Amino acid sequence: MRLIFVHGWSVTSTDTYGKMPEVLSDSAVNYSLALEIQHIYLGKYVSFHDEVTMDDIARGMDRALRDLPGNNDKNIIPFSCITHSTGGPVVRFWIDKFYGPNKLKNLPLDHLIMLAPANHGSALAKLGKARVGRIKAWFNGVEPGQRVLDWLSLGSDGQWRMNETYLEYEYVKHKFFPFVLTGQGIDQKFYDFLNSYLVEKGSDGVVRVAGANMDYRYFSLVQTCDQVVRKKPLTYKLIADGKMRKPNETAMGVYNEFSHSGKKMGIMGSVKKGETDSPIIKGILKCLQVKNSNEYQARAAELDQLTGQAQKNASRYCMLVFNIRDDQGEQIGKDNYDLYLLAGNKYQPHQLPKGFFMDRQMNDKTGRLVLYLNADRMKDIKDNKFGLRVEARPSKGFSYYAPAEYQSDGIEANHILAPNQTTYVDIKLHRFVDKNVFRFGPVTEKPVSFKGIKPLGEPVENS
Repeated sequence: MRLIFVHGWSVTSTDTYGKMPEVLSDSAVNYSLALEIQHIYLGKYVSFHDEVTMDDIARGMDRALRDLPGNNDKNIIPFSCITHSTGGPVVRFWIDKFYGPNKLKNLPLDHLIMLAPANHGSALAKLGKARVGRIKAWFNGVEPGQRVLDWLSLGSDGQWRMNETYLEYEYVKHKFFPFVLTGQGIDQKFYDFLNSYLVEKGSDGVVRVAGANMDYRYFSLVQTCDQVVRKKPLTYKLIADGKMRKPNETAMGVYNEFSHSGKKMGIMGSVKKGETDSPIIKGILKCLQVKNSNEYQARAAELDQLTGQAQKNASRYCMLVFNIRDDQGEQIGKDNYDLYLLAGNKYQPHQLPKGFFMDRQMNDKTGRLVLYLNADRMKDIKDNKFGLRVEARPSKGFSYYAPAEYQSDGIEANHILAPNQTTYVDIKLHRFVDKNVFRFGPVTEKPVSFKGIKPLGEPVENS
């Protein structure tokens, strides 16, 4: 089996892989796998220059694969891949660019084992280049490239587009077996007392479990123009635009003993020479053994059980990514809306369970709001009623938005707020246009000034 390693972001040395390649090779015989050290290729890509994009890296990866011994422009020998951190999204981007859901049968990649992948970004990316470069848990003193940093920021366009495309993928049907193995241990050595994200619950100090998981969901809501939920102020109902969309299941295992990086607890870097009984080594090799759908389902069940044990005495968390736009295609930016979570029979914000809220981030470039919540606490939501309210600006004038509100009406909160998962919520508001935006008047002998015209207070019927 040809095995390729792809590292994380802003790594400058293959030392990042530590002893893992060697230990995997030494242990493979015990799992009836033919892994030889000369068949393990350590990927080296540049991500710390500002001009480098994820698309650039994917193109470079494809060329590098074709330049490997035995490969050529027309053929890539089947291989398996182990990634760490940003390496997971990098390989997924390469898959999507060169194969996509319609050409998956031609994909030469058999197993994709992602260690602590930032599939839905990292909260740390918000801190910016200089500050993030000083975080040893991720960057080892290397200032990251801006374009890749933008992709990794919570709520980025890149994450939204790629994960929406992956809803169409049928992995196992085409004998492609993806896995996510991630930690939720915290190495206190990396805590700098200034950044709470490094000790955030439900994460490995860099990537949240919900941010790694490839089981996620897309939920679309659209504002009606006739269904009123509140009269003061006049508020129109948000209704589901189709069913909740989910990708095909991806096997995921959570480990308490591993953090994102480092020689002490790092999910990759902590593996010692000769440590063939390391749980992550055994976990990877069991994934590499999978050859068909039944074996994949069995391995997924094992990893579910592992995750259940790891989180037995701990809360589980979820992320919500809100995209607010209008029916005319206008993206509503970060300073132009407020969003409230609601609960209870009367759908009020003060009815939410105590301790449910963990973090809030706004993506300055996309205007997407990302909430990090305690999913287990949300099970105690009052009256089992969950909702949300959007108030966009402008709220009056010649063109404006009316408040919009979604009410679950008995749908359980975990239908949207799934533990360990990210939910992308696309909200489409109606843009109202006042009749006085454009009016015809009678012909008069003297000029008529319309400088002081005001909104009529009635929207055009086709708006």
